[in-house]
Parts: sequence; structure tokens; C-alpha cells
Amino acid sequence: MEWTVQLTRRTVKQLKNLEYDLIAVFRLLVEDLQNYGPAPGKAWKNYSKLKGIKSKDRRHCHLVKGNPTYVCCWEVVDKHIKIIEVYYVGTHEKAPY
Repeated sequence: MEWTVQLTRRTVKQLKNLEYDLIAVFRLLVEDLQNYGPAPGKAWKNYSKLKGIKSKDRRHCHLVKGNPTYVCCWEVVDKHIKIIEVYYVGTHEKAPY
């Protein structure tokens, strides 16, 4: 069973400001999240779980390295129903972690 990937309203707005190449990379990540779950694999640079809030399972990875570096952050909403929510996509400097 595949995972369901939801985008927050904020994420949809952020995607409108990104270049086409970055949106294509983001779509590949979403596809990997749907197929493999919250751990998309070692192909994604700097993938890791985010530490901080212990009650939430939040993760991130880099979409494009360089200056600026673009990242994507997501949260596992429900492991049993298999729902992932992407809550941020944008530059590393403005990432909410």
C-alpha cells in the first residue's frame, strides 16, 4: 500500500515561487515518499529525522545543494493509515527547524 502525501497550503504557495527545475526535483521526492514512505532513501542528500518535538515525527532532506540550498520538510501524520504531510519547501535559511 502506498503512502498518501499531502501538501499544506503554505507549501503550495511556496512551490509557486520556485523554478521549474526545483519543482521537478520536488515531484521526484514526493514520488519516493509515496512509494517508500517517510524514509525516501540514501539518494536524497542530508536526509534525516529532525530533533526537537518528541511527539512528532518530522524529517527533511536537501533538494538542491549550493547557494542557496533548497530543502523539503515533512511530518509523518499517521503511520497506520500511511499519511505524510509536507509542510515546507524552500531555502535552508528560512526552514522551520
